[in-house]
Amino acid sequence: MLLDPFSQDDELFVESPTYPGALGFLRPYGCKLIPVPTDEHGIQPEQLSKLLQESSSSHSSSYPFGENDQQKRKKRRVLYTIPTAQNPSGSTLSNDRRIAIYHLARKYDLIILEDDPYYFLHPNRQCIPSFLSIDHNLGDGRVLRFDSFSKLLSSGMRLGFVTGPPTLVNQLNLHTQTTNLHASGISQLLAYKLLDYWGLDGFDDHAASTATFYNNRRNVLLSAAHQNLSPDLAEWNIPEAGMFLWIKILNGIHDTKTLVEEKAVDAGVLFVPGQSFCPLNEPSSYVRASYSTASDEDMNVAMERLAALIRK
Repeated sequence: MLLDPFSQDDELFVESPTYPGALGFLRPYGCKLIPVPTDEHGIQPEQLSKLLQESSSSHSSSYPFGENDQQKRKKRRVLYTIPTAQNPSGSTLSNDRRIAIYHLARKYDLIILEDDPYYFLHPNRQCIPSFLSIDHNLGDGRVLRFDSFSKLLSSGMRLGFVTGPPTLVNQLNLHTQTTNLHASGISQLLAYKLLDYWGLDGFDDHAASTATFYNNRRNVLLSAAHQNLSPDLAEWNIPEAGMFLWIKILNGIHDTKTLVEEKAVDAGVLFVPGQSFCPLNEPSSYVRASYSTASDEDMNVAMERLAALIRK
């Protein structure tokens, strides 16, 4: 819809690391993925700016089909971002960075896909401006925002909603009709009845209690990590919200794939190797731990077993 996989120029800028579910869809489609470096505060605007400058200077202005192989065509650029409690890193973009990234989007004519399923899990979400709200205030119409009820009401509902410019949303509806026809009617009815019963105040109260629940789960995992993983074994940043802890494995381990997929499985503990989240499928020294459903005891055992595996 936004990019042409047959184009030699169109580019999709993605956080590195990023959500593997998105990568699983994008790779077969043939999109040209451009990884954008991140840190504990999300996308680094100066790195994104550098990549966009390089992208502009390398524009070949050609298209492989049509009456003329040298047909002139404007390069299309899209940024896919999970700005709040990111999966897998848990990072939340600072407000200053959100503004800086939006200005880069305007400068380089970038469409922003704001995938924000963990927004309502942030305890201070009222103080966080979405890219959509920034876009609305400036009237530019370059942001598609995606929210989800799956993390807030029930994971089995698989229900979300999109907000953005009518032109883009209408095109998205056409694509949805040709892929999954429509979202589950039962899920939509359940969500409607529940939201109608709660009202806005009830929804806000539920979101706040859910955010508190997950932050309590986070604190349990952080405590277990501190107790079992010494500074020479691993390091991590504290996520502001969400359900993930992004752990960098030390002790000379630069690729965690075998550690996670073989040794950890044999030890009865489940993580996801960092490579799964790398846009270019590169080896990674990171692992992702999820604290959404594990018990307090299970989290402590998991960190204890991870420490033992790193030492081997």
